[in-house]
Order: sequence, then structure tokens, then C-alpha cells
Amino acid sequence: MKKMLVLVILMISHFSIAQDYRFGKVSKEELMETVHPDFPEANAAILYKKQNIRFVFRQGIGFMQENEVYERIKIYNKEGFDYATHLVKLYSNSEGSSSNNEELFGLKGITYTLVEGKIEEDKLKKDGIFEEKTNKYWKTTKFTMPNIQEGCIIEFEYTIQSQNIGIDDISLQKMIPINKMDFKVATPEYFQYKSLLNPKATYIPNLSKSVNNESFTYSTKSDAGTFYVRKTEFSTSKVDYRVDIIEANLTKVPPLKDEEYVDNVFNYQAKLIMELNMIKYPNEPTRPLSTTWEKVTKIIYDDPDFGIQLNKKGYYDNDLSLLLKDVSDPILKASLIFNHVKSKVKWNGYNGYTADVGVARAYKDGTGNSADINLMLISMLRYAGLDANPILVSTKNNGIPLLPTRTGFNYVICGLVVDDSAMLLDATQKFTAPNILPLKSLNWLGRLIRKDESSDWIDLTPTVSSKELVSLNFKLNSNLSAIGKVRRQFTDYQAFVNRERNDNFSNDQMIESIEKGKAELEVTKLEIENFQDVSQPLTQIYEFSFPNALEDIGGKLYLSPLLFLSPTENPFKEDKREYPIDFVYPISDKYIVNIMLPEGYSVDSLPQSTKMEFNGKEGSFTYLVKENGSMLQLSITIDINKALILSDDYEQFKKFYQFMIEKQKEKIVLKKV
Repeated sequence: MKKMLVLVILMISHFSIAQDYRFGKVSKEELMETVHPDFPEANAAILYKKQNIRFVFRQGIGFMQENEVYERIKIYNKEGFDYATHLVKLYSNSEGSSSNNEELFGLKGITYTLVEGKIEEDKLKKDGIFEEKTNKYWKTTKFTMPNIQEGCIIEFEYTIQSQNIGIDDISLQKMIPINKMDFKVATPEYFQYKSLLNPKATYIPNLSKSVNNESFTYSTKSDAGTFYVRKTEFSTSKVDYRVDIIEANLTKVPPLKDEEYVDNVFNYQAKLIMELNMIKYPNEPTRPLSTTWEKVTKIIYDDPDFGIQLNKKGYYDNDLSLLLKDVSDPILKASLIFNHVKSKVKWNGYNGYTADVGVARAYKDGTGNSADINLMLISMLRYAGLDANPILVSTKNNGIPLLPTRTGFNYVICGLVVDDSAMLLDATQKFTAPNILPLKSLNWLGRLIRKDESSDWIDLTPTVSSKELVSLNFKLNSNLSAIGKVRRQFTDYQAFVNRERNDNFSNDQMIESIEKGKAELEVTKLEIENFQDVSQPLTQIYEFSFPNALEDIGGKLYLSPLLFLSPTENPFKEDKREYPIDFVYPISDKYIVNIMLPEGYSVDSLPQSTKMEFNGKEGSFTYLVKENGSMLQLSITIDINKALILSDDYEQFKKFYQFMIEKQKEKIVLKKV
């Protein structure tokens, strides 16, 4: 038996050593694998990834960046089919200089399947490749591999070429495990970079640095000869230069963990960030590029798609003069302008901190990107004499800029100060309001930039609790049913989320959404108040009947006092947590429940009133219940005063949350009189 075990271990070891990672060398053993050996829950895995970034000298152009990518991916089940589609984002300036445009070359791919013991291949064809122009700066090449099925393996490779010497972040971790990854970044001595591993990552790879010597040749031409006979002569020169190398050979890279209530899991991804620090060519002065936020501010304001857009006003001055006629109150001015922009220009779905079509055209056509709209808003507020400035933001799916950079931002909002009171504005969406922004933009910090080129960090995290106030009144019947009325009121972000979710729903569709997953609940007479008026709380009122509100066990009746509003389960089940819990905004929920007992019954037992706190004032839970004849009154208050719960506090918070869930599920027991 021991000999057999040793043989199996040797065979596995031999297979791991003998794997061939060259394109087209997929093995039967790889295709026969049904689950990942280290992460059996994985739907797919990267068997091998190779990325090689280098700079190649081209005559007449200079150094070109080449980014070579190769991946081999195992797809275990249908849930892993999404990994058969890939997007390659390419810079493509269709209106300005095209010298820094990126181009995709050498794209090829194959899907491998095992059919009756033989490996079959399906090549990626043109009908599986699509190009889309995202905006005037970016295009996307999307490709989907053919014949995807459970157990298949896909591999693809391509090269991105560009004259841009900026290096995009290099991801060293994915949502699926990576068995093996080799990457290498080789930069000529003329370009000096700061390198930084993401400090928020939980997986920290080991990198190595080295130096190599390379050379390139270039030709020059000169005119020679006499006055009467001229000829062109060519000469070739060789240049030796140093290459700085960062590389790693990684194995068994763990996947990012998909946890509940994470702001953006890719903020915690292991990645290498390389920021261009300096350019120094031979016999030329040094060009320092190590920047500060002040330099970034100046560069952004000098961009014609930013600073000039803020100064344009001829396209709206007549409309604004009429809108603000006889209006002197600054708050009213701001409100009128904010609502005017929201109603006049609709968001086209594209993010950006620089204008796409330009503010004047966006105003005329009634559509524009986020910068067209919010730069227009800032310009109008300034026109009205108000203190308004742009705030650069990186949306949640764009990560967090860790170094002074303008490329780390992809969105812009408005910061307004009125009577020493600051507020944040975003006019791109229907249900935004002062200090109520789209959730995607609530990503840690934004950078406020002023006309004098100074700048400051602005905390985007909401500090005011968004509330849900619930009044639940019902009567219990002897047939174990309940009839009653619910009034739910939502404020701030809770109102925003509900408005966004139910926008364009009919009354019947809203009723269906309330009843969904609530057993035999029947909702009638639904009324919605202030759905369109974002300055007011959103209120939802309805009547209901609930057939099985009570459970009869041995002649006693058992009641969950929150009925269909009872919580289901604790979303925090894991023993340990890798990433912070992000509720996005502070929460304050309050339930007032009035219960009329069924005729002929009285209370046998009630849950005990209690109060529990989490981490001092960061969270609290209060449960109060009292009896008054044939009436019961229950009051539940849940306050989560800190939107971000750190992973170090997870164990304590999990217990706090579990206590709240269990307490709200406790039964009231009734007995016959």
C-alpha cells in the first residue's frame, strides 16, 4: 500500500513537472481534471498565465511598448463559462493625436475538448471577435471562445503595441485560482518608474529585480559631395543601454474571495503599480515626471476637455438668466440649477472626468457623459456666483488611485459650498440629490481641485444615517391569519436605492416585488408618496393579508412578530473575513409593531427586552416589547453608525449581527384564556 501511495505521488509530481505551457500543448491530463485540487469550489482556473512587457526601439518612432499576454484557462462547469469571454481595453483617440493609440496584434485562441479520448480543437474565428468604440478615447476588443463546454480548456494570446510609455497596473490575482504565472517588466534606463504593490491586498507576491544590458541600432543620413554632385550617405550607430527588470514566477496564487458587502473586491487585488517618474535621454536634460497633486491639478485644468468646458457659458446664459430672475437665496439658486441640468441633459452611460461631446453640444442635444453634465453644472453654479468646484473621483469598479495621477480617476462630481455648508452634487441620475450620489462614486476619497490649482482630499463616505422607519399594525384571527397595514418610510440613500430599483415599475409590479418570496402574502391598496420628489422621504403604504401568521403547536399559538418582514439569515457566515464589510452608508432602521391578539387568547410568554452594542458607538440594537391587555407593542431599533467595518472587527460584528437576527426571530407564545 505504501509503495502504491509513493507511486501515485511520483506520478502527480511528474505530471506537474512535465506540463508544457507552450501554445497548443494542452494535455489530456489537464482536460480530464474535474475539480481544482486546492480550490474545489472554483468554477474555473488559470492553469498558466504569461505576461511580458518590454520596450522595443523602432527607427523613426523611438521606443514602442509591447505587452504580450498568454493565458490557458480550465473551465470546470457552466458557472465558469463567463471566463470564455474576454475584453481588451485600448486607448484610441479618434479626434486628437493618434501617436499614443494602442493596437492589438496577433490575437489567436483555441478551445480544447476531450471527445472519446481524443483532443479536439476549435479555433477562434473572426465571428467571435468584436470591436466597440467606447468613447472618443477608448475602444474595446471583445472575443468569445468557441465550443465552450464543461471540462474544456481555452488558451489565447495577443500583443498590445503602443508608443505610450505609461504602464497599466499589472494584475497578479484573479477571482479564480492561478496555478502558475510568469511575468516580466523590462524598462529601458531612459524611463524610470516607481513600483508599488497594492498595500490593500491580502496576498503579497514575491518579486525580483535585476539589470540587463541591451542595445539597438539606428540609421542617420547626411548629404555629401561637391556643389555639382550631391549624394545621400547613410550611417548606422549602435547604442548600448541598461534595462531594469521586475519579474516573478508565481505558483498557487489564491483567488480573490467573493464576500458579502465588499465595496469592490478588486481594490484588494494583488497588483503591481508602476508610475513613470522621470525621462532621461542621452545628451538631453532630465524631464522629471514625479508629480504632486498640485501638478496633476494644473495638467487637468489645462486640458481643453476640462478647464475650457468650465469657462464656457454662452450656450446657457439666456436660459439661466430667466431661471434665476429675482432669485437671491443661494440655496434656491443651487436647487434650481441642479434640477435644470438633471432635466435638460441625460447621461449617455459613459464615465469620464473630461468632456466627451463638450458641454455646449451636450446642452443642445440633451445627452452627454458624466463630465459633460457635471462640468456644465459647476459652470452654471459659478455663473450664479456660487462657490463650486470639480471633485475627481474613481468609481468603485476603477479602483483607488494610490499615487498622484490623473489617469487613476474616471469620474467627476461637483463640490458646492453655501453659507459655510459643503455639499456634493451629481446631476447624471434622476434620483440624485444634494449629498446623495450614485453608489458607484462612493469610493473612499475624491480630489477637489480649485481654480487657483490647489487641491484637497474630500471624504466621500456618507456620515448621515439613511433611515427606514416601519410601522406595522395587524390583527390576528382565530383562523391563524393576520390582516393589517404597513407604512414604510425611507430617507437619503435608502430612498435613493428604492427609487432606482422601482423606477418605471407599475403599481402591480411594485406589489409583486413586495410579495416576492413572502409565501402567501397578499398586498392590496398600495400607495407611494414622493416617488419623484427626491427632496422628501419616500413613503410606501399598503394593506395586507397573511394566511399563516400563527403556528398552532399543542394548542398554543406561536408568532413571529415581524411576520413577513422578519430577517431571513445572517449573510456573515464565514469564520474569518479577508476584506472589510462595506455597508456604503450608515444605516438606521426602526420598527414599531402593534399587534391585536386573537379573541380568546392571551400572552403565555414574550421575548425579553434587550439592548446590545457593537464596538462602542459603532452599532447598537434595541428590542423592547410590552403587553397592554389585548394589544402588544414591539419596538426594534438597528443602528449601524459606521459604514465600513474592518476585518479585524469581523468576529465581534458577526456575533452582533447574529444576535440581531436571532432576536428578531424569537416567537411570541399565546395561550387560550
